[in-house]
Amino acid sequence: MFLTVSSLLLQANKLSKRTRSILLKNVLPYNKKLNKSTQILLYGSSIWYLGEGMLGPILGVLTEKIGGNILEISWIWATYLIAAGIFTKFVGKLSDKKFSKEKLLVAGYALNAVFTFSYLLASSTLHLLCVQVGLGIAAALAAPTWDALYAKHSAQEDSGYIWGLAAGQTQLTTGFAMIIGGLIINYFSFNVLFITMGLIQICATLYQAQILRKYP
Repeated sequence: MFLTVSSLLLQANKLSKRTRSILLKNVLPYNKKLNKSTQILLYGSSIWYLGEGMLGPILGVLTEKIGGNILEISWIWATYLIAAGIFTKFVGKLSDKKFSKEKLLVAGYALNAVFTFSYLLASSTLHLLCVQVGLGIAAALAAPTWDALYAKHSAQEDSGYIWGLAAGQTQLTTGFAMIIGGLIINYFSFNVLFITMGLIQICATLYQAQILRKYP
């Protein structure tokens, strides 16, 4: 009996070690060696999505709180997407001809932080629309330039793993951020949420600014 139990424990331990090895090699995102620029882009975007994702669907609650209705909630969500869609095309051209992608990326992060703090001043649906336009422009500055830089710096890596890593960390971070945002609203207030989001966005900007340096 003792030998049987010992054998089972030994097999379980081997299985556990094998599982941990697979987890470290294939699931945990930053275990695999990545170049410095790719790491900066990944970590910076993770911090950014942590701050950005906290509001999520709670934006509808905020809109109703300041007197908005369902139609206005739709307009506010749509405004962000339309603004981001329009300006993304222009930013793409600018990044190829006039301005460096690194500078536009950092500018987008910084602008996002500014308009995140602007939520503190929003007292009407018109104010929210203006904030969403600003956030849309910030996203237009950051999104295409981040993609271009990520593709550039990770070109020699395993493409499936690298892009799966980027997509996975975005979803994971945003999911956790929504939970945190809900807890902050439930136990504190919208102002605390916006200040927290803004501070995280500042951290994301400062971290992502390292991409302005040239790494081998």
